[in-house]
Amino acid sequence: MEFDDYFDEFTRRDWQERSDGGPVRLALIGLGWFTRAWALPGMEKTDLCEPTVAISGSKAKAEGVAEEHELEAGITYEEFHDGNATDAYDAIYVVTPNALHLDYVETAAELGKDVLCEKPMEATADRAERMVEVCAEHDVTLMIAYRMHTEPAVRRTKELVHEGFVGDVVRIHGHMSQLMLSEIDTGDVDQWRLDPELSGGCALMDIGIYPLNTARFVLDAEPTSVYGNTVSEHEPFSQVDEHVSFHLSFPDNVDAVCTASQNAHHSSHLRITGTDGQITLDPAFFEREARGITIERGGVETDIDFEQVDQLTEEFDYFAHCLLTDSDPLPDGRHGLTDLRIIEAIYESAEVGAPVDL
Repeated sequence: MEFDDYFDEFTRRDWQERSDGGPVRLALIGLGWFTRAWALPGMEKTDLCEPTVAISGSKAKAEGVAEEHELEAGITYEEFHDGNATDAYDAIYVVTPNALHLDYVETAAELGKDVLCEKPMEATADRAERMVEVCAEHDVTLMIAYRMHTEPAVRRTKELVHEGFVGDVVRIHGHMSQLMLSEIDTGDVDQWRLDPELSGGCALMDIGIYPLNTARFVLDAEPTSVYGNTVSEHEPFSQVDEHVSFHLSFPDNVDAVCTASQNAHHSSHLRITGTDGQITLDPAFFEREARGITIERGGVETDIDFEQVDQLTEEFDYFAHCLLTDSDPLPDGRHGLTDLRIIEAIYESAEVGAPVDL
């Protein structure tokens, strides 16, 4: 097997054949720490899109972010629903708590605005299905923000797997953990992730979705059954899952074993093991860490050095590229809906203590 094509241009945008016009102007709905610390800086480095409107529950916050980043407007959620500033943006990026996504997507669809929605796409599969329906009704694009889909290390890994580098895939191990209270919202125990009505769950919904979805993406396959277990040992996780482990059974006897925790040492990895070799991404999932990739085959182990990219920049440019070329994004609403159905099955399995077929 010849590997030059994979590693000489590791960070190539194999999805970008052309992009005409632009930039795509984006309104950001929800101005929490992730939007301000990661999304906005990543968006400002893009080639194909431009942030133009900041939207928050607080008028002062929206206007402050708009002024800081030289955006065209800062408006409230109510003003967004009323149709204010629609001439200043082409699409929206939704970064609110999970259970509020549908409300903003419905309004955007009615306004004829395309949608990039953070994952998980909603707090329940029923509400996610309504998102898919309303976007179809109004003929607007709905993409779910799975940044692993445009992460070069993940894309090259998927290529190697499908070219047969590891032989027949036997097993995937995926893990993501963090000390949520010290890493997110500066330890605020009132945050929405701890509210099951707003989040739909915690460890699985917030970070377990990364190994789950990336396994689906790399294999280009869907699990046929799941077996899950959740644990909540410490405050303030009494209402949500603190730790989760789950087993996904894929066709052809391929298993994915995944774990996630909101109260454990900061770590993430994805390991694909096959009959002839192995590929390991470590670190894998955190946007603030340089990704690493190790390939093993025939007794030889090699660490691949490559230029790191901003995951958010790649994701935003991919979304804009799809709009500018009138092409369908791969992580669309149906793709995101499948994740929520799998997640609900994992929670069901954890409750009944038995595998659940999908």
